[in-house]
Amino acid sequence: MTGWNHRRLCALALPACLLLAACTQHDDPSPAAPTPAYAAVARGRIDVEGGLLNLGMPREGRLAEVDVHEGQSVRRGQVLAALDAQPARLAVATAQAEQDQARAQVSLIGARLAAARLRARRLAAAARAGAGDGQSADDARAAADELAAQQQAAHAAVSVAGQKLASARFELEQHTLRAPLDADVIHVAAQPGMLATAQSGPLFVLLPHVPRLVRADLSEAYMDAVKPGMAAQVTADGDPQGGPWRAHVLRVGQLVGPSALEDDPQQRINSRTVECVLAFDVPTPLRVGQRVMVRFGAPAPAAAKAR
Repeated sequence: MTGWNHRRLCALALPACLLLAACTQHDDPSPAAPTPAYAAVARGRIDVEGGLLNLGMPREGRLAEVDVHEGQSVRRGQVLAALDAQPARLAVATAQAEQDQARAQVSLIGARLAAARLRARRLAAAARAGAGDGQSADDARAAADELAAQQQAAHAAVSVAGQKLASARFELEQHTLRAPLDADVIHVAAQPGMLATAQSGPLFVLLPHVPRLVRADLSEAYMDAVKPGMAAQVTADGDPQGGPWRAHVLRVGQLVGPSALEDDPQQRINSRTVECVLAFDVPTPLRVGQRVMVRFGAPAPAAAKAR
């Protein structure tokens, strides 16, 4: 092939190569769409309304029994522990005896009053008939009135004795610690023979049997974008397989302050967040204290975001 023909073929092939390259570039698929945007994203933790229950003995004393162990489920009113209650039982018995004595005094005065009133009526009738003197009738009536006053005082003594008995029974009840609601026993720091005082700290930590919720630290930049009732998605922090679980916003706090979930003290001071509380739409296996990520609202459509 001559040089002239070779250059002619190269000149014809060059436009074809450029056209093929342009077609190939045009047919390439578009890049992956960006991650959908949410109204807001915040870190949170799993909690229960009111938090964990830290319980101590209502009164100081030496523990006589501890009736539960860690990991146990308890029902409302179930006994957790009890102090040595012998002095309190003696106080109840003493108050009961005082009430019984006061009631007996009421009965005794009542019988004497009935007899005194009968005698006063008879003497008054005799004086009117001329068979007796008026002074005796007056004395009998005065004696009956005095017994009536004593009877009122005796009734008051019964009331006072009843109040003492109720107080003694209340103090006896304070020697027993009962579960205030259905819960799981998370921690027990008590054993029989231990001296329970106000300085002992909580002896039992209970996790109430109530629905789990999320407390999220919502940045103040997004607090106006999140409203009660807004839908959200919750995923377990550090676990891509954990969720998502559907939830909705219960309330958005009114106080702005440092983040409660930030581990770095410096960042905790500088960050300004508001607490947002969410409830799950269905029960979840998440544990109290577990860190989660909350995405508020539905993701924006890709077409709308492109505009």
